[in-house]
Amino acid sequence: MHHEQEIEELVVRRGALWLALSPLWLERDPRESDYARMIREIEASELTLQQLEWVYRLEMSPVMARNQLSMAGEWRAFDETELLTRLVRHNRKLGGWRKVSWSLFSGLTTMMSRPRFNELAMRVMVARGERPPGG
Repeated sequence: MHHEQEIEELVVRRGALWLALSPLWLERDPRESDYARMIREIEASELTLQQLEWVYRLEMSPVMARNQLSMAGEWRAFDETELLTRLVRHNRKLGGWRKVSWSLFSGLTTMMSRPRFNELAMRVMVARGERPPGG
């Protein structure tokens, strides 16, 4: 498969979801409208919560956590194309051993955004009519 085609497929498959989830890493807390958009994209992508966790921890966190400190509180401050480029570059390298090392380190990369992700996961369950654990 051609390099360009591979990248294109990745962006088609994940781009909208990645952009929708990126407020999890902003300085301010995500707004209701952010969560609503996340849930719409998650439902459109038909991911299980386990797959969503994978996207969050392995596909996004290693890139986003590095940007987290430099990302201002508002969208205007970061360029979606640049963000997608970084995410695609990271995901194309996510082969075998790298996947393992990122899953080991993902506790560190997700530390700051984890509570927001948990909030999102709860909302997804509610939207799907599932009972949250212990709920």
